[in-house]
Amino acid sequence: MSKKITLDEKDIPKQWYNIQADLPQPLDPPYNTRENRVASPDDFKPIFCDEIIKQELSCQRWIDIPEPVRDVYKIWRPSPLVRAENLEKFLDTPAKIYFKYEGVSPSGSHKSNSAVAQAFYNKESGVKRIATETGAGQWGSALSMACKIFGLECVVYMVKVSFGQKPYRKSLMQVYGAQVFASPSERTQVGKEVLLKDPDSEGSLGIAISEAIEDVITNEGSKYALGSVLNHVALHQTVIGLEAKKQLEIAGDYPDIVIACLGGGSNFSGTAFPFLMDKLQGKAPNLRAIAAEPSACPKLSKGVLAYDYGDNSGFTPALKMFTLGHTFMPGGIHAGGLRYHGASPLVSALVKHNLIESISVKQREVFEAALIFARTEGILPAPESAHAIKAAVTEALKAKEEGKSKTILFNLSGHGHFDLSAYDNYLSGKMEDYEYPADKVCEALTHLPKIKI
Repeated sequence: MSKKITLDEKDIPKQWYNIQADLPQPLDPPYNTRENRVASPDDFKPIFCDEIIKQELSCQRWIDIPEPVRDVYKIWRPSPLVRAENLEKFLDTPAKIYFKYEGVSPSGSHKSNSAVAQAFYNKESGVKRIATETGAGQWGSALSMACKIFGLECVVYMVKVSFGQKPYRKSLMQVYGAQVFASPSERTQVGKEVLLKDPDSEGSLGIAISEAIEDVITNEGSKYALGSVLNHVALHQTVIGLEAKKQLEIAGDYPDIVIACLGGGSNFSGTAFPFLMDKLQGKAPNLRAIAAEPSACPKLSKGVLAYDYGDNSGFTPALKMFTLGHTFMPGGIHAGGLRYHGASPLVSALVKHNLIESISVKQREVFEAALIFARTEGILPAPESAHAIKAAVTEALKAKEEGKSKTILFNLSGHGHFDLSAYDNYLSGKMEDYEYPADKVCEALTHLPKIKI
């Protein structure tokens, strides 16, 4: 049977790790394109509360986790680290494979690590209502739960293709008291304009973000919460990697390779950044960190490093990131949480400095790996997480070919209990692979903002 390594509640991290303190050079600043200048904290105030803005711009290495946040974390943290011995035997590999399992949270994924923190800070600042977007529904579920815990209203714009594919994610958000709307919707001007051009639009995270931000700036007492991409979200997620380091110490091990799937970058950041701290400080020079993304939306593998908006309509300041263009509409893959046009500026900077790698994988091979994992380790993975499984399997088989023993750590960022329709689609032979649409990306890249720095 697989070997589980657990920690005590006292081992929940007391601080988040901020990788900005250790980057080879500072991040390129966010940019206000309307006024043609570097963005200031005031540019974020219409949508974020003050503490979130402070964390977004901070270069302080360690930031204290408030006790009320740690108290909520105790519901599911520390999450287990598992040695996947059954998977190792199936692959007949000399590699040791560990996975950090974030699906034990009440919402079913890693997203609660940041949702709880953001709900707490908004409550402390006097906010009454939070609006957000969600792709597959993991973030929407997590924020709905967090808002209920701290007594906040929650409004969620869920990307329409996932709204249809994953109806029980919507139900879970409603159980927690959230209002959930398919995006694009008729509730916002952004949504109306998209539907006017394309009444059958499947939506995108960029569109849903625009709708949520428009909702916030037109409703007094509201703020916006984001589930990925930005620095403060990556910060909150580092509890994953910090716990994993302690657990691997107990096992007497350290990873050669750290893997996580990548949409906007939240769970990759949370898993890899605490280990990349060692690499940046010269303690683990040979560590490899691999971001696994869908071939239908490969922003790190085939995007460009440029200033771009985080949303479809350009409400946000422009961010320096690997992007496929904020107007890009990816195929309707079942890994809805990875259908985002851009990568976190922090992750993008690490790619730029050749500190991390990326791979792109196709939808059907991802589900093939997911079935292998479910049938060996007993856990049904979310389609997003299965991208990391596929990458881990690939690396374990490479170790077998090379006859080398390697230690592989990946983040199983969520369970797939709400994704059984996707598994039905795969098992029935109906699932299709979506190829990289080079022509659509080229067109989307023509809409990048013009920056004069």
